[in-house]
Amino acid sequence: MDEFVIDGGRRLKGSYLVNGSKNSALPILIATLLTDDECVIDNVPRLRDIRTTVRLLETLGKKVVWTGKRLRISYARPLKTHASYDIVKQMRASILVAGPLLARFGKVRVSLPGGCAIGLRPVDIHIQGLETLGAAYAAQEGDVVLSGRLRPAKVRFRFPSVGATENIMTAAAAVPGRTVIEGAAREPEIEDLAGFLRAMGAKVSGAGTSRIVVDGVSRLKGVRHRVIPDRIEAGTLMLAVAAAGGTVTFKDARPEHLAALIAAMKRAGARVAAVRGGLRVSAEGRPRPISVTTEPHPGFPTDVQAPWMAYMSQAKGDSRIRESIFERRFLHAAELARMGARVAVSGDAAFVTGVSELTGAAVMASDIRAGAGLVVAALAAKGRTVIQRVYHIDRGYERLETVLRRLGARIRRLR
Repeated sequence: MDEFVIDGGRRLKGSYLVNGSKNSALPILIATLLTDDECVIDNVPRLRDIRTTVRLLETLGKKVVWTGKRLRISYARPLKTHASYDIVKQMRASILVAGPLLARFGKVRVSLPGGCAIGLRPVDIHIQGLETLGAAYAAQEGDVVLSGRLRPAKVRFRFPSVGATENIMTAAAAVPGRTVIEGAAREPEIEDLAGFLRAMGAKVSGAGTSRIVVDGVSRLKGVRHRVIPDRIEAGTLMLAVAAAGGTVTFKDARPEHLAALIAAMKRAGARVAAVRGGLRVSAEGRPRPISVTTEPHPGFPTDVQAPWMAYMSQAKGDSRIRESIFERRFLHAAELARMGARVAVSGDAAFVTGVSELTGAAVMASDIRAGAGLVVAALAAKGRTVIQRVYHIDRGYERLETVLRRLGARIRRLR
């Protein structure tokens, strides 16, 4: 398995054009199952999870042509309604095929999904939402089996699940009549999916708020769409600059998508400024200790919690990180301790006592964002860090070692 070898202590400088959002591209690519017409999706990052999604679409019956950052998705053969375990086990977002396939064909079978080891992340919210729309549910040999003709309805979520919101939105787009989603997720990626569904012919309003209204239609058309910039990639690299020091301009980064992180970084002492077409981050010295709680958008993002912990590991004092989204998302704390960080985990909180210097060590990524957190720590640390299992990082960051080298880091991949 590949490893990253990072010699830390080098300041970062330059500029970087932020990639398209993985968390936006995945549901949009899957939503192309709503039509047999050709769809062209631009600004798609070349990531492991995207490649898995392409294989899933091809297995179900789509033809996918990938050129640069553009995917051209068209009809190849009649669509299947069974997403098998071989592919679904690799990526949790595979459950998103349930909504569009059920809405179009009245039946779908999806294996329970896999993904990162960061918590249970049950799919019951997805199932309950589709049941509200009229689906009948059964469990069969480890698969979710849903059937029935869907009808418009009012769906209320007990938690603003991003995936469940996306699943109900895509299903409702192909169900004539008005569906209302209460307690919906408010992430920018939800707004991007809404724009895609509107272009296809559905009427979608309220995306970005907790109440989304979808007026579905019987036939959706093919469209061309450009994916929004990846706020998590941008946020991770912003924290890398803050931890290692330096000045970097992030082109295409959208301040409105990163407001909670920007506010926390400024309180910690980093300089973050909106510039034409992006953001500029500058930092030097140790940060002030700032406590955060991860929350659904527009709160502090859980996906930058691990890089934030790496940043706070060098703070002048004590800070607390409360993880309110996933129950097992502190696996990186033990790896950071190998680098000299002082982190105590108790329940849903991690208590961080800053140290004057992190030191290089051999560490292991346990999931996408934990791996990114270790990269942030390694860039700031004294000496050499070897990060194993970087295939996790590859699922969410495109050629991260190449990006960081261009910004002045000393990093290489060993195969």
